[in-house]
Amino acid sequence: MLNKIDYSKKQIIDMLSLKNSDELNDLYEKAYQIKLDNIGGLVYFRGIIELGNVCEKDCYYCGIRKSNNKVNRFVFDKETIIECAKWCYTQNYGSIVLQSGESKDKNYVNYITELLKEIKKIGNGELGITLSLGEQDEDTYKAWYNAGAHRYLLRVETTNNSLFRSLHPKSHSLEERIKCLDILGKLGYQVGTGVMIGFPGQTVEDLANDIIFFKEKDIDMIGMGPYVRHSDTPFGQYLDNSDEVKKERLELGLKMIAVARIVLQDVNIATSTALQALHPLGRERGLKAGANIIMPVITPKIHRKDYMLYEDKPCMEDDAEDSKINIIKMVENIGEKVVLGKWGDSKHFSIRKNIK
Repeated sequence: MLNKIDYSKKQIIDMLSLKNSDELNDLYEKAYQIKLDNIGGLVYFRGIIELGNVCEKDCYYCGIRKSNNKVNRFVFDKETIIECAKWCYTQNYGSIVLQSGESKDKNYVNYITELLKEIKKIGNGELGITLSLGEQDEDTYKAWYNAGAHRYLLRVETTNNSLFRSLHPKSHSLEERIKCLDILGKLGYQVGTGVMIGFPGQTVEDLANDIIFFKEKDIDMIGMGPYVRHSDTPFGQYLDNSDEVKKERLELGLKMIAVARIVLQDVNIATSTALQALHPLGRERGLKAGANIIMPVITPKIHRKDYMLYEDKPCMEDDAEDSKINIIKMVENIGEKVVLGKWGDSKHFSIRKNIK
């Protein structure tokens, strides 16, 4: 591992502000080399299972927000999710992500707890489990950790409170979200967070502050992506969605991956489907910019289109088996290797916890 450099806010802003193609290529190459030095040319799978789209939140940008009455709501039964998890295990994925709309309903919390216990029986606990189920209280996080989850992704979307207010109703709180991250870390989770990149009103300085936040909070894994609109939302209904704007958001998303890798070095960073929504090779470019995690969608096809957080979401019709084969080929074509059968835990977490 290389010695970490403490980059100033100005240096981070300068890197995020690069526009010249040669300078951008240098940035991506630097980030990629840092990834190789810290993690290697390795890509870890997270089979993502979107288990339901019922949500208590009403975020102004999200397609499954509570007030969107055009959404066909669903929650998969436990048996369906267990079959998906078993498939991931037999395919040697090593790890899954359970994601859904946010709910603090007691029955839902208990459903997740029992689901985790059943999944941990698969392969005698060999299948790693990441949760992305939103804000919960400490007792719920603890119950889920004890039931078998060991990683948790809770995106803050922005660390600028004024911007956060523009994205959410008054009932939503950035402070509460950050408090949840602190609780997750205290309980022993590998903690992940991330932001939405390139939405109106956001500045390069805001994004620099986001990266500084990741470092100050000692975050273990980053899941972030460029903003892609959903027209059935207050935030996306009237926004510019031209090809030029999409290109700018894609470039900014790639720069955020690269600069996060340069500054944070040994964390896990996902290359998101939102990148692919903006460019057919978006996920590959994310890997070459410093990402090391990819999340193939395992959600049964019957409800994939009902879990549409944003428009033009890719992989809606991909068969899970074909998707695996295609992604492995894609990774190999850029000179990297998919690591199967491993959890792919954050190296940063291992160092922070002194785990050998």
